[in-house]
Amino acid sequence: PAFRRFQREFLLGYLPALAADWLQGPLLFQLLQSRGFLRSQIAALYSCGFASNVAFGLVSGAFVDRLGRKKSCVLSSGLCSASCLLQLSRDFLALAAGRVLAGLGTSLLFSAFESWYVHEHLERHDFPAEWIPDTFSRVALWNSGLAVAAGLVAELVAEGLVLGPVAPFLVAVPFLVLSAIFAGKNWDENYGKSRPCGKACGEGLRGLVSDPQALLLGLVQALVESILLIFAFLWTPVLEPHGIPLGIAFSGFTAASAAGSALFRRGVSGKLRLQPL
Repeated sequence: PAFRRFQREFLLGYLPALAADWLQGPLLFQLLQSRGFLRSQIAALYSCGFASNVAFGLVSGAFVDRLGRKKSCVLSSGLCSASCLLQLSRDFLALAAGRVLAGLGTSLLFSAFESWYVHEHLERHDFPAEWIPDTFSRVALWNSGLAVAAGLVAELVAEGLVLGPVAPFLVAVPFLVLSAIFAGKNWDENYGKSRPCGKACGEGLRGLVSDPQALLLGLVQALVESILLIFAFLWTPVLEPHGIPLGIAFSGFTAASAAGSALFRRGVSGKLRLQPL
């Protein structure tokens, strides 16, 4: 019972932030297009978000450990909220700043929350390490459902309620505020080992160079992520001329992704006993 209470406390703080992140995906291209920007300018704005995510990702682990993981979770929600509100602007530089903030907030979202949980699980509550996958499998399940729902909600508020493509970004803000308030009031602070960012990056680089399999895995993962980012930019201009509701299409993509993940898990753990290459 104590573990379930702790697990529920984590999910109540983390899931609203994940929901807000998904809400920002379906109509971003359409929003920027409605501001009158050329496709090349929209590509530059996308690149601002991707570049800030990559650049900050190199030092986010050391940053989170030093600042404090709970504070980093709250900061993530604050950065993403500011990014969403900046989408109300029609100024290119303001929108670029919004994409940079989104990249920073997303980098923290996928590092600070899980780091906080693992430390609390093992160090403060002394629960068995074997129970950690149970929590993250629940996160994955909920995350898939939230992704599908986000597309439907985005379509509803933008087209059904005729509020325009900026509406999902505004809907995301209360979820981010809820996440920040819940984590700030109910979670304890914890810290990691304080290491210089340069040292941490150097250790990671040496690990890649010394282990060919790790380097190969990193290259494959980078290529896959590159394909997904290109797809994230291109799917809207490809589908929009055909009159396909973008929110519904987004929900379809995320539902297919969740189905693929479920098939993979069944394949490697079920009767087939498939093994990844």
